[in-house]
Amino acid sequence: MNERALLHIPDSRYCFAVGEKELVLRLRTSREDEDAEVYLIYGCKYEFADRRNRVKMEICYSDRLFHYYEIKLALQDVRVAYIFEFMKGGKTSYFSEDGLTDTYCFEEGFYHFFQMPYINQNDVFPVVGWMQEAVFYQIFVDRFCLGNQEKDKSYINMEWGGIPTPKSFAGGDLRGITEKLDYLCGLGINALYLTPIFSSISNHKYDIKDYRKIDRQFGDEEDLRELVRQAHKRGVRLILDAVFNHCSMDLPQFSDVRERGRASAYYDWFLIQGDYPDTENVNYECFASCAYMPKLNTANEDVQDFLIETALYWMREFEIDGWRLDVSDEVSHEFWRKFRRAVKAENQEAVIIGENWHDAYPYLRGDQYDSIMNYAFTKACLDYFARGRFRAEDMAEKLNGNLMRNMTQVNRMMLNLLDSHDTHRFFTETGGNKDKLLAATALEMVYMGTPCIYYGTEQCLEGGYDPDSRRCFSWEEDTWDKDFLERFRTVLRLKKERSLQQGEIRISAKNEMLCVERKYEGEKLTLYINLTGEERETEERSADMVTGNHVNGKRIGKNGFAVFKGQAERSRI
Repeated sequence: MNERALLHIPDSRYCFAVGEKELVLRLRTSREDEDAEVYLIYGCKYEFADRRNRVKMEICYSDRLFHYYEIKLALQDVRVAYIFEFMKGGKTSYFSEDGLTDTYCFEEGFYHFFQMPYINQNDVFPVVGWMQEAVFYQIFVDRFCLGNQEKDKSYINMEWGGIPTPKSFAGGDLRGITEKLDYLCGLGINALYLTPIFSSISNHKYDIKDYRKIDRQFGDEEDLRELVRQAHKRGVRLILDAVFNHCSMDLPQFSDVRERGRASAYYDWFLIQGDYPDTENVNYECFASCAYMPKLNTANEDVQDFLIETALYWMREFEIDGWRLDVSDEVSHEFWRKFRRAVKAENQEAVIIGENWHDAYPYLRGDQYDSIMNYAFTKACLDYFARGRFRAEDMAEKLNGNLMRNMTQVNRMMLNLLDSHDTHRFFTETGGNKDKLLAATALEMVYMGTPCIYYGTEQCLEGGYDPDSRRCFSWEEDTWDKDFLERFRTVLRLKKERSLQQGEIRISAKNEMLCVERKYEGEKLTLYINLTGEERETEERSADMVTGNHVNGKRIGKNGFAVFKGQAERSRI
């Protein structure tokens, strides 16, 4: 066995409880050792020397370098001791806290077995249940729909459908979203994520000057109440965007510091090098290099209280269903821990989704976020569908590796997206290929987690980088590709399958096609995607196909996909 490749860490993403008496264990090995038989030896830590269980483990995930074994244990006693046993080439070896050894003394195991000392119920990371059924739709509010025809429109400086600039205003508002809820429900959407709606001078509202006031361009408090009321009436959840890393330089507290300097009660709300903030030479921390967005000092307890009370205000007064956290990886862990306790005390089912573009495991251990915007999934899809950098095998390995970053509960709540207001439009990245967009959307539905559709994707909306990715939604139905729209709806409806909501996942390459299997109890759903450039045959029965594109019986054509539904053995995880 390649000892350098072996990895197991107790009480981590390699060892975690998923229930009061349910424990998941993972083990990493080298791919060169795939011929080894791997066993888990486990028992109550107080009886380990005399009484143990031995069960064979299977490879569940594989990336470019490693295989990952995973097993879920149903326990009677939650005080667990365990080691791993390998049988390879006629030789037996063991893996414990002492590393890889040829022998193991069970009588002295209390010195060096791995352990989960005790599963405390309040340490089990709960899944927000509705996230497993959700299909999100992200709306950049100014560009989706203008609903209030009576409002002051003097701020609007672009024609609806025009090419946006950084300072364009098109007029979209909250009433426009409310008016289109039936359209969204018909599309298959049951959750909304809105970019910021609070008072700001910009079109994007990420520079907030009043956290307790809705921007008048978007409406007022009653407009939000009505949107939430009508959404909930239709079974649609709604989350808002929390911009707690930075604010507008017009925030009253920052204005007070600009006027009074160190004498201001709010001086320590910000990170300033000098007696006064200098907006020309920028002697204070800010978002990126944007002087007009000073960074908040979230280590300051008054700032913490202000922001947390802001979040609770919108939850209590408007019954929103959670928060997306902007630039969340630049905010202190201490703040997010305090934030989570307050939010979950108010509503245990409120979801907390961070904006972290990278491996966010330190934030995803159950004490801070529930999940993140899964840009690792975005990048993998770009490399596979748009850039041609990945073969099916490469894509399978990348998706498997991404899953191994986090506990199962997190993976079930990850916000999987192809694009957003911060990226190029995925359709444009594929060179305007509708087949690839449809296949990628199918993957988004079948992959573990919560899919998020960026508004206009169903229209194949084009767009480059910000601000071009924030074009207006077209409500002129004669411009829509109705055939694509119907196929898109069919793909989104896949998320209603129980296997896609709660099932285990296996990802591989078969006949040079990406193959994603989801299993739950007696159900199995299998997705094949063919980007080989020529027709390929699957292992499935053509009669079991649920939906697809460019499919002829069991054969899938260029840039096509197919989803098959069949029977499976009872789910293990």
